[in-house]
Amino acid sequence: MARLRRAIAIDLGTASVLVYVNNKGVVLEEPSVIATDVLTGEILSVGSDAKKLIGRAPGNVKTTMPMQGGVIADFKATEMMLKYFLEKATNKSLLKPDLLICVPSRSSQVEKRAVLQASDNAGGHRTYLIEEPLAAALGAGVDISDPGGSLVIDVGGGTTDIAVIAKGLVITSKSLDLAGLDFDKDIKDFVRKRYGILIGDQKAEEIKIKAGQLGYEKSLEVTGRSIRNGLPQKIYLPVGEVYDSIKPDLDRIVGGVKEVLEVTPPELASDIYDRTIILTGGGSLTLGLKERLSDKLQIEVSHAENPSRCVILGTAKALNWMDSLDEERNDAIKDKQRELEMDEKLRRR
Repeated sequence: MARLRRAIAIDLGTASVLVYVNNKGVVLEEPSVIATDVLTGEILSVGSDAKKLIGRAPGNVKTTMPMQGGVIADFKATEMMLKYFLEKATNKSLLKPDLLICVPSRSSQVEKRAVLQASDNAGGHRTYLIEEPLAAALGAGVDISDPGGSLVIDVGGGTTDIAVIAKGLVITSKSLDLAGLDFDKDIKDFVRKRYGILIGDQKAEEIKIKAGQLGYEKSLEVTGRSIRNGLPQKIYLPVGEVYDSIKPDLDRIVGGVKEVLEVTPPELASDIYDRTIILTGGGSLTLGLKERLSDKLQIEVSHAENPSRCVILGTAKALNWMDSLDEERNDAIKDKQRELEMDEKLRRR
């Protein structure tokens, strides 16, 4: 039977939100930022327009990233942001859409309920959740029904999800509150301490991205404000120093992978060694991460094709499950209804 309601997949990330509409593809990819007027509570801008105001907004404008560490930190702001994105993606359709939203593998029941409540308040009809590593594996082209083990590392903006997947299930997993935004902070702190220059979050992100595209022997032109005299100043930052600034956090990710492997069944660990570790998420493109993992673990590591969109594409593939879930739910309701009718007939006798 044809689906009347739209089915929508959402990657509700710390740094960005991606929305996929069934039969249309990815229709929206914007930063997870909302700007509001602190005096009136009015929403001034959302997404890309709001991100432009970070560090540039007047005193009465507050810019917020309502998702922190992959979970909801500001419920009201998340609800408003999600409502805005849904209306933009569906052109304010009369029928509320069914939603499939990905969440970190170690999200608590409270955190999952917060996502469900926010999506319901934002205009969702029925909401399902899928674990990020499972969605990332689907988006990377992994056959998750394979009994052999696959290790997927999804490095997003706020969290790094590490999971061993086999037979369609997450066998072992770990979520680290460490990802792309932490690398940005490492670079900001390094430039301030080493060169006495203050740079903003967006400039630090720009340095991280450019460093990942250049060789270690190159340098980057960086401008900021001098701590000493408060004037604008320009420096040339070696890419090697960028790597040194984020290296401690890269090693924390390596440590998290080791912890997951230590509790992985030996047969699955053998599968992982014979295959390859798959990196997904925009943060996985960070300078030196792939090489550091391969060097420390002595296992081949590779990037998925289009890593920054693996989670949303995998969540989109899982949209097909929603119809079967609805059918199972409807069958269960019908069975319950027949049971109640039978009880009523027996009672009347």
